[in-house]
Amino acid sequence: MNLLEFLKVVFLGVIEGITEWLPISSTGHMLLVDEFLQLGASDEFKEMFFVVIQLGAILAVVLLFWKKMWPFRLGENKKTVVVRKKVFSVWFKVALACVPGAIVTLLFDDFIEAHLHTPFVIAAALIVYGVAFIVVEKRNQTRKPSIRKLSEIDYKTALLIGLFQVLSIIPGTSRSGATIIGALIIGVSRTAGAEFTFFLAVPVMFGLSFIKLLKFGLAFTGTELAILLVGSVSAFLVSLFVIKFLMSYIKKHDFTVFGWYRIALGIVVILYFAFAG
Repeated sequence: MNLLEFLKVVFLGVIEGITEWLPISSTGHMLLVDEFLQLGASDEFKEMFFVVIQLGAILAVVLLFWKKMWPFRLGENKKTVVVRKKVFSVWFKVALACVPGAIVTLLFDDFIEAHLHTPFVIAAALIVYGVAFIVVEKRNQTRKPSIRKLSEIDYKTALLIGLFQVLSIIPGTSRSGATIIGALIIGVSRTAGAEFTFFLAVPVMFGLSFIKLLKFGLAFTGTELAILLVGSVSAFLVSLFVIKFLMSYIKKHDFTVFGWYRIALGIVVILYFAFAG
């Protein structure tokens, strides 16, 4: 891997680290950026890379939320292990929320990869969900969330959020964007919705990465392995800062600005590829 390719991979990792957690579609941005950077790898490898690189971002959220996510702790005598039932309860709800997305991914992933990973589909999804964010946030100005804390999310709410996550199979939608919009619509606060999204991202992204790795096979060249490592580390480091920013931002602001960003980017993409074609 030469210096230019190294810089391309680092840049893609930075884009992933920023867009994985902000509701603006990481996969959509990665595919669009690659239209211009043209990473020097096969189409099969890039299809896998754009998913597996997200593991770096996931490890960042695990590190930052470890105390909330790990269901065990040491007792007061430092010798016994205490089971944190509330944390286990959250993970059971996360498991339920994963079911709809897992079914749809297994059934339609190949079709989506073959037919919908295009700039115009990505642009349309960016615009549609950008409008959705603006509309939902405007409606919520006169409503108070009925669920304010992560622990208040019940199984029904978790399943509904999981159904919204199914929408993210369309490139350009944003997995975090779909789940956060869903959470806001059904009365979950921004903070609780974001935290549940972080929990949900862990099994989802590990599962998707496992599927992509199986499809690609484990016979990596040295260059391909280096690309995966550099991209994932870059995504991990950037995600550490972005996650902290997002949790601080949503305490005082809503998601409207991300809605406008999505609309503007979608329009730019349509105009560029319309004239470029």
